[in-house]
Amino acid sequence: MLAIIFAIISGISMTLQGVFNTNLEKKIGTWETALLSQGIAFIITLIVVFIWGKGDIKAIKTANKLYLLSGVLGVVIIFTVMKSIGAMGATIGIGTILTAQLLSAAIIDAMGLFETEKVAFSLNEFIGVALMITGIIVFKLKL
Repeated sequence: MLAIIFAIISGISMTLQGVFNTNLEKKIGTWETALLSQGIAFIITLIVVFIWGKGDIKAIKTANKLYLLSGVLGVVIIFTVMKSIGAMGATIGIGTILTAQLLSAAIIDAMGLFETEKVAFSLNEFIGVALMITGIIVFKLKL
């Protein structure tokens, strides 16, 4: 149950961040917004690590170096979310983003990529993805 609550909070937070960053971008610029967003996140995360952190940052030496690209992906995410919401609006932009997330997650799960457990995909999963794509198309149609 807690995982579902976290997923809901994550979805709402990602949507709000996208909308807030898109509006801020109109005032201060794209890269300035990305800098501010990442900078504030860095400061807050630093404070949280000092107060509640229980991990071992030195263990980074043993991690797959590919996973360090997550910071780069954070910049890509902020930039592309602002541009997609700015061009398509929040609903279509986020809907397209969610569909892309679902498709990429399905590929990662189905193939067991990046040290994840391989998950079997059935017709139900493919139908679900197709329905999401269809939903975005229908939503975008001007009837």
